[in-house]
Amino acid sequence: MFISNAFAQTAPAGAGDMSSSLMSMLPLLLMFVVLYFIMIRPQMKKQKEHRAMIEALAKGDEVVTAGGMLGKVVSLSDAHIGVQIANGVEVQMQRSSVVQVLPKGTIK
Repeated sequence: MFISNAFAQTAPAGAGDMSSSLMSMLPLLLMFVVLYFIMIRPQMKKQKEHRAMIEALAKGDEVVTAGGMLGKVVSLSDAHIGVQIANGVEVQMQRSSVVQVLPKGTIK
């Protein structure tokens, strides 16, 4: 009596199908764009800066390693560096373990 009959709408043929599929993919594409600018791009920039810092290492630079050791670079090779952590104590490390180059005169 008070309830009217409900009829299903038919989907428009042709162009309506293409636009609806594009609109359903839009949130997914938007999410990937936001993910790129918030997570991927800054991480790539940080990796590029770290790579440039490692390539620019020279003898006499004062560095901090990933393990937290402070030392002065005394020898260099392609993959490894020699770091003097105390008078007469030199350790060999991978170049990639260097996380920061300190200003000269920081370590006394």
